[in-house]
Amino acid sequence: MSIPQSGGGPIESFEQLAGYLESGCKPREAWRIGTEHEKFGYCKDTLNPLPYAGERSILAMLEGLRDGHGWTPILEAGNLIGLEKDGANVSLEPGGQLELSGAPLESIHQTCDEVNQHLRDVKHIADKVGVGFIGLGAAPIWTHEQMPVMPKGRYKLMTDYMDRVGTMGKTMMYRTCTVQVNLDFASEADMVKKFRVALALQPVATALFANSPFLEGKPNGMKSWRANVWQHLDDARTGMLPFVFEDGMGFERYVDYALDVPMYFVYRDGKYINALGQSFRDFMKGQLPALPGETPTLSDWADHLTTIFPEARIKKYMEMRGADGGPWRRLCALPAFWVGLMYDQGALDAAWDLVKGWDAETRQALRVAAAKDGLHAQVGNINMRALAERALDISRAGLKARAKPGAGGMIPDERHFLHALEDSIESGKVPADELLEKYNGEWQGDLSRIYAEYSY
Repeated sequence: MSIPQSGGGPIESFEQLAGYLESGCKPREAWRIGTEHEKFGYCKDTLNPLPYAGERSILAMLEGLRDGHGWTPILEAGNLIGLEKDGANVSLEPGGQLELSGAPLESIHQTCDEVNQHLRDVKHIADKVGVGFIGLGAAPIWTHEQMPVMPKGRYKLMTDYMDRVGTMGKTMMYRTCTVQVNLDFASEADMVKKFRVALALQPVATALFANSPFLEGKPNGMKSWRANVWQHLDDARTGMLPFVFEDGMGFERYVDYALDVPMYFVYRDGKYINALGQSFRDFMKGQLPALPGETPTLSDWADHLTTIFPEARIKKYMEMRGADGGPWRRLCALPAFWVGLMYDQGALDAAWDLVKGWDAETRQALRVAAAKDGLHAQVGNINMRALAERALDISRAGLKARAKPGAGGMIPDERHFLHALEDSIESGKVPADELLEKYNGEWQGDLSRIYAEYSY
C-alpha cells in the first residue's frame, strides 16, 4: 500500500480535485510503465512469516537493501518502513508482505530488468539470514493469528475499521499479495476508454494469474482466493464501478465517487489521525470531526485516493489491480498484457469492441466466476478461456505495433513476455491449477512443500 503523499497545497475548489487527476495526462511519447508486486517472506527453518524485527525479519531485509544496495530509508515514528531509489520504492503491506513499486519506465524490457534485479538483491540478502520469499496470491498455510503487524499508523486504523465493513478486510490486508501495473493516459477521453477496458477485462487478468487456491493448509474452492476476498470487503470502496460505463464519465465523475468513499485518516506531522468513516466533503467545508476547522490540502486528497480499492482505479495514472501475486515469469507478463491492450490505439479500440456490449451484471458475473474457476469460468455464452485467448491476441498485436526493441535491438518487441500466458491458454491451466495438481498428486496433501518448490 501507499506511502504518505506530499507536495499539494490548500484545496479551494472542487475543480482542483478533478484538476489533480487531469494533471496526469501525458502525450503518448511520455507514457511510462510502473510495475508493482508483493511477496511473502518466511523463515526457512520454521516456515513461519517474518516478524518486523529480529535477525530474520522484514527489518533485516530493509536494512540489507539500504546498506548493501543504495536505497534511501523511509521512517515512520522512528521505524524503518520503506525505501526509495531512482523513482522506485520498497514498502510494506500490513502483514509484512514486501512490495516493490517500480520506477516509471519506457518498456517491458526495462521493467522486467528492474523486477529481476530487485528479486536478485532480495534473494542475496535473504539467503544470508535464512529467509525465503514466495509469490502467491494468498498465504497458503498461515492463520490470521500468525501474521505479524507492521508498525505503520494507517494499518492500525484500517485494521480497526475492517471489522465494521465486509467480512474479509483483515484477510486482504494481512494474507494476500498482488502484482499490478500502472499506466498513463493522454486525455480525459483516453482515460475513460482505458478505464472501461481495464474494468471489463480485469476478470481475464484474474483468471490468467489465479494463484491462490489454498487457505490455512487446504484447498479453499477458489482458483483466486485473493480475488474472492476482494468481493467481500467494503462495498463503498471496491468493485467494478458501473458508473464508469455511463454517459458523462470523466475526471469530475470519478471525483464525485471518491468524495463519497468514507475516509480512513488524515496524515499530519508524521502521524495518522483517525478519520474512520468520516466524509471528505465535510473536510472540504472545514467540518471534519477529526480536524475541526481545518480544510484539506491536495496531499490529503492524494492520500484519500490511495484508500479506494476498485478493480481498476485512477490517480494521476491508472492502476490494474485484478491479478494475484505469482512466480517470477508472470511478474513481467502482467505489465506486458496490459501495455499491449492499452498503449496501441488499434489494440485499445479492438479491446473496447470486445467488451462494449456487456452490461454491469455480465461484468460482475465474470469477476465472480474468474475467482472461482479461473480459465474454466463460463458466464452465459462467454467462455473465459476463449475470451482470454482473444484478449491475448489483441495484446500481442499491440506489443508488435509498439515495436519496442530489447537486448540492444536483438529482440524486436515485447511479445515474448506473454509466453507464460500463451502457455496457460494452450493448456487451459493457470498457476492455481498446477498447484492443485501438485497438492493432490506428488505432494500427497503436504502443502509445506510449496515453499521449497515455488520460492523465488
